[in-house]
Amino acid sequence: MAPRIIDAIKEDHREIEDYYNKILAATTDKEKTQWQNQFTWELARHSIGEELVVYPVFEKNLPDGKAMADKDRHEHNTVKEKLKKFQNMKPADPAFESTLKSLMADLSQHIKEEESQDLPKLEDAISAAESEKLSKSFGRTKMFVPSRSHPSAPDKPPFETVAGLMAAPLDHLSDLFRSWPGTSGMPNPSTK
Repeated sequence: MAPRIIDAIKEDHREIEDYYNKILAATTDKEKTQWQNQFTWELARHSIGEELVVYPVFEKNLPDGKAMADKDRHEHNTVKEKLKKFQNMKPADPAFESTLKSLMADLSQHIKEEESQDLPKLEDAISAAESEKLSKSFGRTKMFVPSRSHPSAPDKPPFETVAGLMAAPLDHLSDLFRSWPGTSGMPNPSTK
């Protein structure tokens, strides 16, 4: 049995929270940069995956789905703006940690609402098979989207899809030259 969409999204949320904690716990600038890259990579892909795959299903299946999706897109844009600033910072920057904490404060509120309200409503409105199919689509989509924050890009299909397909190869090429945690090199989107 494949995971439901709520499970896939919660798993991403826990990973993002873990990477956040690893940035704060890191003792060297190199380690902070590695976890910063991992955090940015996962959060950027997760956000766009939700916007392309999950939010249109909110709009289609829930009476208040359009309002929910618009609210979530607005919250994502706030997070993307802060992520854009954070992803380009060096750990030695005096605002590095405060920028990350501000970003995470906004993101934590969004995660809480999504997990306690939005996703349970969606799960109640669709079948288990639809939820599993949505989860697979979400995972596949994250393989092809940008791995850095681009807050000025459109946030609704089909324009987000086109912008993402143009930005993703450049992001992925740049990822080859970034420093990552562990020895395995850059993350493999097909495994996450």
